[in-house]
Amino acid sequence: MATAAFGATSKLWTGCSSAPPETQASSGGTASPVADKPIVIGFIYNAPKDDYGWNQAQAKGAAAIAAIPGIKIVEQESVPETKEVQEVMRNMIDQNGATVIVPTSFGYFDPHVLAVAKDYPEVQFFHSGTLWKEGLPKNVGSYFALIDEGQYLAGRIAAQTTKTGKLGFVGAKPINPVLRNINSFILGARSVKPDLKVQVIFTGDWSLPVKEAEATNSLADQGVDVVGVHVDSPKVVIETAEKRGIFSSGLHSDQSALAPKGYLTGTMYNWATIHKKYVELLKSGKTLMNGGIPHQVIGGLKEDYISLATFGPAVSEAAKKDDEATKAKIVDGSVVVYKGAIKDNTGAVKIPAGTSYKVTDAAPTQINWLAEGVIGKVS
Repeated sequence: MATAAFGATSKLWTGCSSAPPETQASSGGTASPVADKPIVIGFIYNAPKDDYGWNQAQAKGAAAIAAIPGIKIVEQESVPETKEVQEVMRNMIDQNGATVIVPTSFGYFDPHVLAVAKDYPEVQFFHSGTLWKEGLPKNVGSYFALIDEGQYLAGRIAAQTTKTGKLGFVGAKPINPVLRNINSFILGARSVKPDLKVQVIFTGDWSLPVKEAEATNSLADQGVDVVGVHVDSPKVVIETAEKRGIFSSGLHSDQSALAPKGYLTGTMYNWATIHKKYVELLKSGKTLMNGGIPHQVIGGLKEDYISLATFGPAVSEAAKKDDEATKAKIVDGSVVVYKGAIKDNTGAVKIPAGTSYKVTDAAPTQINWLAEGVIGKVS
């Protein structure tokens, strides 16, 4: 693995038409130094590109490389995690000439990406997640941005903004990535105000707008005045919070336009940072297969794979300054999200005093518990 190429890498760990995908943009100028024609990269999304969430963030990453000379982007949105995605990938390769495929949804990986990758050994597949492991096809890799540190910062903003002292969180499922983000949020909040609690409601799946609205309303009814979120598209949660006159903290993309009064900030994915580096390596002739591109790319705040979104009007100048100072400490390593002692919400010690873990370490991938201060259950 050429781990130095991206900085932080790790083996760790998150309309359905079969018609030819639409070309979003293509570049002019100089072609790839290793080919006389553009490198065609296909991006596949499981929902609309303008969902104010996961897919919009991924599409923004694609748009960032669309104008690079020698690069041509094709895209297909609203593709389900079924065999249909295999057909879309094959169409991109056979009809659009794609030599790189970027399947952005977790459920695309196994069996779909793996099946198509075996049939097209010269095509490279960069899946958004942390599912790559030794022994898989050499033309398959994974990339991911860990948002724990961003959620920690967002939790600090929430703690400095709440009037009622009650925080809430709407999550999709009690699985590791969601639990990590809830825990990071409350750890950040309690680093400012140690007695704060966050009430969590799980909706049961990634995109259930009715349940997301119900959960947000329920939290508001209980006196919660800041709500965080981890679902595919935070749009409904953010809009519902705004209607109820409470604050919100988003995820994936910048949702400030949805809540001009109550939006505080949110953790955003900077996929462009990763994709621009991929393009640089691809244009120089490096591949997954020849070892020039790492099979697993993972990072966080330090690598600029994540950032906080626009601050809303309710965020004080003091909170903004605190955010900048804390961010610098996270980057230099003097502030660590997972620093013991940390207990779960039953009182059991999960990270002992004197022990700490980076977000890229293996231990956080085993988190299956809710931290002290979280009101809720994992089952």
